[in-house]
Order: sequence, then C-alpha cells, then structure tokens
Amino acid sequence: MSKVLIIEDEIFIAMALESLLEDLGHQSLGIAADSRQALAMAEDADLAIVDVNLADGPTGVETGRRLAEEGVAVIYMTANPEQLGAGVPGTIGVIAKPAADNELRQAIAYALGTREGAGRAMVPPRRLTLFGDRVATA
Repeated sequence: MSKVLIIEDEIFIAMALESLLEDLGHQSLGIAADSRQALAMAEDADLAIVDVNLADGPTGVETGRRLAEEGVAVIYMTANPEQLGAGVPGTIGVIAKPAADNELRQAIAYALGTREGAGRAMVPPRRLTLFGDRVATA
C-alpha cells in the first residue's frame, strides 16, 4: 500500500480522487488545498498528485518540484497543463483535467512504478504527458 497526498483546492475533485485511491488499496495522507499544507503533510508520501493552481495561487509547480527533491513521486493533474511549459525537473508528468477514473488509475500505477524503479519497463498512459528524461520511446 502506497501513501498518496492529494494537493487540490477543489474539494469535490479531491474527494473523488481520495475515494479512487482507497478503492485501489492506497492510503490517502489527506487533502492539501495550498502549498503550506502540502509541504507540512508530505513527510511520509510516496506519491503526490498536484494541481497547479491552489488556494494560495499558482504554487503547485514549485510545491511539486520541492516534493520531488525530497523523493516523492509527483504527477500534476491540472486543467492548465500549458502552465508547466516543458515540464518540471524531477517530476514525472501531467495529466489534464478532466480525467476519467481509468486514466487516473493508469497514471497512478505508472507513477508508483517509476518510483519503484519499474517505470522504464512500463508503458505510460496515453493521457499522461511525461517530462524530460522520463519520456518513453515507442
């Protein structure tokens, strides 16, 4: 069972994601609506699912980068993927909102597999845009 932190200020999206994680057998570490909460809650996280625009502004990009530096696997989930430009070093990638449950399941499995070292052997989900050296070749 992996420990996952949800960093999302839209409560209905966050609660649906939390329910999906629990259905997959993962433990939710909770929902953080802003960067301060996220960094305070992330100590035991294996994975963080991060929105770009949070309650304290467009702080998700930097929050995700900081979590990745601490060894947390990070995927962004946002309606504004263009705000990430070419990507954020150390993070895995981005999935655009809205995302169906099956797409999220695949992205979560890929991110956790990457964290465990199996990512290069896995095929990334179609809707997960990978960053940097994590881009798989077909």
